[in-house]
Formats: sequence, C-alpha cells, structure tokens
Amino acid sequence: MRPRYEVILRVDHEADRPAARVDHTGGGAESRTPLRLAVVQPPCVPLDVAENARAHAAAVRAARARVVVFPELSLTGYELDAPVLSVDDPRLAPLVEACAETSTLALAGAPVAGDHIAMLAVTGGGATVAYRKMWLGDAEARRFRPGDAPVVLDVDGWRVGLAVCKDTGVAAHAERTAALGVDVYAAGVLESSRDAAVTDQRAQRIATTHRVWVAVASFAGSTGGGYTEAAGRSGVWTPDGEVVARAGTAPGESVSVTIG
Repeated sequence: MRPRYEVILRVDHEADRPAARVDHTGGGAESRTPLRLAVVQPPCVPLDVAENARAHAAAVRAARARVVVFPELSLTGYELDAPVLSVDDPRLAPLVEACAETSTLALAGAPVAGDHIAMLAVTGGGATVAYRKMWLGDAEARRFRPGDAPVVLDVDGWRVGLAVCKDTGVAAHAERTAALGVDVYAAGVLESSRDAAVTDQRAQRIATTHRVWVAVASFAGSTGGGYTEAAGRSGVWTPDGEVVARAGTAPGESVSVTIG
C-alpha cells in the first residue's frame, strides 16, 4: 500500500526554476539547482507575534537562503496558551515581504486552529499551514491535537519532509516521512540546554538511517513551559551523519549550507 501523505506546496520561482527535476518514481535522477538551507534561532518575545515576525523577517534577509527553518512555536514562543494564528494575520506581513524580496520559503512555528502545533510555510505569496505536529508532549496534549499525516514540500525539485520537536524522536515519523522519497528532513525543535545532546542524537540517527540531509532549527534563549535556558545549537547534518554547520547557544544565531 502506498504511504499516506500530502504534498501541500510546490514552491517555484521563474527566476530560479531548474530545467530538469529529480524523478522520485524510480526512473532515475536528473540534475537540480543547488539548494541553500538555513536554520535560525531568532530572538523571541513571548506572545508577541508582530515583534517575532519582524525578527523572522530580519533573519530571512540575513540568511539569503532558499529555505529557512525556524524553531517550534517560533512566532509565539513556547506558550501553550497562545491564541491560534491565522495564515492571513496582518502581523505576518513583514515576514511575507522578506520572503518576497529574497525568494525564500520560511518554515515558522505557530499554534493554529484545530488546535494544532504547526509549521507554517511562508513565501512571498503569503502563509499556509504546512504541517501539524504528529507526536505531542504530555503538557501539549492537554490543549492540542496531533496531526494525522507526514508532509513533504517540493522546493525546486528538492523534497523537504517536515517535523516538529518530539516527532524527531519517534522512529515511525522519520520512517513514514522518508518513505515519501525526501531529500531533506527539516525540523523545528525546542530542548533545554541540559538535553542538547538529544537533538544531536536524533538528527544523526535520522540522517544515517534514511540517508537524508537533516536541518534542525533549535530554540535559543528562554521561553514558556519551564524552558529558562533553551539549547540552541541549531545545525545541519549530512546523510553520513556529520554536522556541517552549527550555531551557538545564543538567540539570533543562524547557519546556512548549500546542498546539491
């Protein structure tokens, strides 16, 4: 039986569309343009979507990457009582504008109607609910509902699978996502500084088991839920499990790589 999935967004721009795409049906691979990825741990003001969207916009402009990944609930902070965010909320306008200027797909975290912890896909055309977190923590489950399917985005022929925090620690999530033929596994996470090694272990396992690039944006600074010192240390791993880019522990840091 074919795995259940959604491809909810194809992100192409006339200016950088490659002449050929990868064939994921088994017919063989064709050339693609290189993909520039960034993982960002922006400063975050609790519950202040407007200020956080501006910080996201600044990070997008600085990264100059095709895909920019942000941490879990990056637009509100890890505040489990935060109001849901609509994709047409005017406070997202600065981020949409930055994505339009740079031809970027930004993957940002927010609570959305449902109730779900979500990853938004933001482009110059606006925002879409891209993915709903499938595996919830105990405190999260008191308010939120789990999503029901893995998601893959097609970005110029590169297939990017999405994950949020606890998803990365569940082998079935990576297996179901990788079964869709992904090239990159992109996750927004939040861990405390004392658990920083957990993110590394999970990323390396996913990369080596499924032979994919892994891009993890990890919250830095302090936020709700008792996270007075989040881990930061966002990074990118090769399919061999090697870290090729690593941020430090401070808010505002980011790293970028080009794959292809």
